[in-house]
Amino acid sequence: MKITIVGAGYVGLVSGACLADLGSAVCCVESNPKRLAALRRGVVPIYEPGLEEMVARNVAAGRLSFSGELAPEVPASDMVFLAVGTPTRAEDGETDLSYVHAAVGAIAEAAHDGLIIVTKSTVPVSTGSEIERNIRRLRPGLRFAVVSNPEFLREGTAIVDFMKPDRVVIGAEDDWAGDRVAMLYAPLAERGVPVIRTRRSSAEVIKYAANAFLAVKISFVNEMSDFCEATGADISEVAHAIGLDPRIGRQFLRPGPGYGGSCLPKDGRAILQSAAKRSVKLRVIAGAVAANEARKQAMAGRVAAALGGEPQGKRVAVLGLAFKPDTDDIRESPALALVPLLQKAGAAVAVFDPKGMEAAAAVLSGVEWSADAYACAEGADAVVLATEWPEFVELDFPRLAAAMRGRSFVDLRNAVPRERLAAAGLTRFGIGDSRPPAAT
Repeated sequence: MKITIVGAGYVGLVSGACLADLGSAVCCVESNPKRLAALRRGVVPIYEPGLEEMVARNVAAGRLSFSGELAPEVPASDMVFLAVGTPTRAEDGETDLSYVHAAVGAIAEAAHDGLIIVTKSTVPVSTGSEIERNIRRLRPGLRFAVVSNPEFLREGTAIVDFMKPDRVVIGAEDDWAGDRVAMLYAPLAERGVPVIRTRRSSAEVIKYAANAFLAVKISFVNEMSDFCEATGADISEVAHAIGLDPRIGRQFLRPGPGYGGSCLPKDGRAILQSAAKRSVKLRVIAGAVAANEARKQAMAGRVAAALGGEPQGKRVAVLGLAFKPDTDDIRESPALALVPLLQKAGAAVAVFDPKGMEAAAAVLSGVEWSADAYACAEGADAVVLATEWPEFVELDFPRLAAAMRGRSFVDLRNAVPRERLAAAGLTRFGIGDSRPPAAT
């Protein structure tokens, strides 16, 4: 099948490359001239393990191409996927669907009978119906269908998530359209991947419900970690034990500085807005969202405590700016909340991230940009592990300690065993552990 994907950002590019790898002919339409030029040169403008190789392989095979114009691609396409951004509007917290509607207008002008429009972008429930109404208004008599096919991609493991997913969800009001979209995933279904067919509105809710549940789980374990500290318990022992219960599960039970990224924060706010419009109260989700924001703000207090309660005039090294390892995405990263708070408290802050420095430079000011972790730690009174990149977990800690002025290591991810830090003469300040942070 011939597929056009509107948007060559994170979701669009990963989806396009993977669908091409499954055998479809895919054209990704990108309106950003700089991004488009990079893709045509073979340069992938986002960091995602394995993506550059997959893009190159499918371009070379003639299954993947890039264009700056949508209209010429639509007439020859069996399906058009919407993979444009749906950010939160700053003024009212609503989901901004302007990019979706602009793309739909352009698609409607060039659409042919039998075209299937597939929403891959994360959109509020009923957006599919709104798209359908708009196209019918613009093109009365056109035979088409709108299908919801939400993505469940995790940054850092997106290709595995697409090619070996837990499930594929297809929400369609027209069986013929749902059948056609399901054909795209036939190679995955043959490997045993469940292909779930639902109503369109159900598919839209599934995406939000999944992310909201994960957000609740993260906020829960973070609050339990505070409870453990207050009661003499160890959150690592508690989380391990409760996670063995299959009704709970072990994933997303690691305490930390709060969740970030492009999905969980935005989708939590979006489902609350959608519920409020319908006079439905989602108290559990609202609590998780509020708890997460409070969590990010509280991390500066933990660093201050490791500095003896007085950050003024101290030097702090922050390792990690991306919201998680194996991505350059800094959106809503806890580190971006932490750094300004430390600066406001009078600390001088040095930062380093393997992939997120360029993006962070646009939003952070007054920091020292370091070449590596050891340079970042030079003369530091405290080192803060904000993102658990593997290279940070495997640092030469005696060398790190030798570069530092102080001895405090604030592990906001509980990623480094306290014994390793103690052996290097470092005092570990972790999360959810009431034991004294004593070094050898």
